[in-house]
Amino acid sequence: MSVLAAFMVPHPPMIIPAIGQGSEEQIAETTRAYKQAAEEIAALRPDTIVITSPHSILYGDYFHISPSAGAKGSFAQFGAGSVQFRVEYDTELVTEICRQADGQDFPAGTLGERDKALDHGTMVPLWFIERAYENAGVPKNYKIVRIGLSGLPLTDHYRLGQLIREAAERAGRRIVIVASGDLSHKLQDYGPYGFAKEGTEYDARIMDVCGRGAFGELFDFSEGFCNRAAECGHRSFVIMAGAFDGMAVKAKALSHEDVTGVGYGVCTFYPAGEDPERRFLIRYLKQTEEALARRRSREDPYVKLARQSLESYILSRRRIDIPDDVPEEMLHAKAGAFVSIHKDGALRGCIGTTGPTTDCVAREIIENAISASTRDPRFSPIGPEELPRLEISVDVLGEPEDIGSEAELDVKRYGVIVSSGGKRGLLLPDLDGVDSVEQQIDIARQKAGIRRSESVKLQRFEVVRHE
Repeated sequence: MSVLAAFMVPHPPMIIPAIGQGSEEQIAETTRAYKQAAEEIAALRPDTIVITSPHSILYGDYFHISPSAGAKGSFAQFGAGSVQFRVEYDTELVTEICRQADGQDFPAGTLGERDKALDHGTMVPLWFIERAYENAGVPKNYKIVRIGLSGLPLTDHYRLGQLIREAAERAGRRIVIVASGDLSHKLQDYGPYGFAKEGTEYDARIMDVCGRGAFGELFDFSEGFCNRAAECGHRSFVIMAGAFDGMAVKAKALSHEDVTGVGYGVCTFYPAGEDPERRFLIRYLKQTEEALARRRSREDPYVKLARQSLESYILSRRRIDIPDDVPEEMLHAKAGAFVSIHKDGALRGCIGTTGPTTDCVAREIIENAISASTRDPRFSPIGPEELPRLEISVDVLGEPEDIGSEAELDVKRYGVIVSSGGKRGLLLPDLDGVDSVEQQIDIARQKAGIRRSESVKLQRFEVVRHE
């Protein structure tokens, strides 16, 4: 087995004594568990340590793997510039991972390097690992592979874990995976992001799931739930889980603390032989496809038209004509419409019009479905292989009305349009993860590039949502 073990660890800079200056005593249990995990890594003496970090370079649709022969870094930004690191990258394993990614048309590689310096999500684990090697009298002859996360669905993060294991096997490497990531940042009122009930729910669930090694359940954490919990490590944990696909795992939770308002969890995972019942990605995709098939069978004419439009354009670059069987209301009404596309629970495209730009709603949907699937600047165009896994919804917008204050808004009922001069931002109602009027307006401001200091005009509108 190329994967010797994996470790789920947090990365609070304060845990480093030179930074904490005594405050690290608040999380003494995390320190104890961290030291144990690092000692286990030193005892394994891996050829390479693969570290996945939320604070490495992150792209929405690409996994960045750090290139070059090595890197260095320090905790200078945390007031401890004397704590420094210099690591050697395993360039052969990086090359093999990239080769596997290219062969599978998977979006991972060494492109897009922006900052060669090591991030604290990488350096905090290294601090413990280096000291464990020193204390054990073991030469530090391991190399590093550093990989960032992405905005891609959890299924792609799991696939990356599979790909890492396959590359390690082909390169003849004995590797340890360190999944760096804090848990919720919303566990206490005095914490960095305040309190949210989803925070405590997330920590309880993730410690239970990882403590049992029930990696298939990692897919059950929705994007909206994770956002409300303000976690930063979930995708890192999913990559790690993918490296154990089809393997029995001996899992152990070493510690969990939340005294600073942020959750810190430490778990260890060791392979325990093959287990075909633990091919979680195949199982999840099958369940998803079955659920999507049931959903497609219930799609109303609005969603069916959007699906027909984007499938025709993606497969043959052909705009469809309005089908003969669309309801009369879609031919005679004029309105703005948004087409939203999700894949494996993650947004994959969303574009629309705030008012009518064509002669009827049907044509509005046809055009916006093409735009949402191929022209959303946040995402790469949807490919033919993705079509079976898409969830589509259509929002038909009512007429906007001017309002005098935020008090006339309701995030579940009304969408908002925020205007200032020639800048205009819109946000639909009842979106997962948008729970307050203030949050709704802030997001609309950001979309329009309107600063908080600028006065704005507010409008609200209702929608009819078709799913």
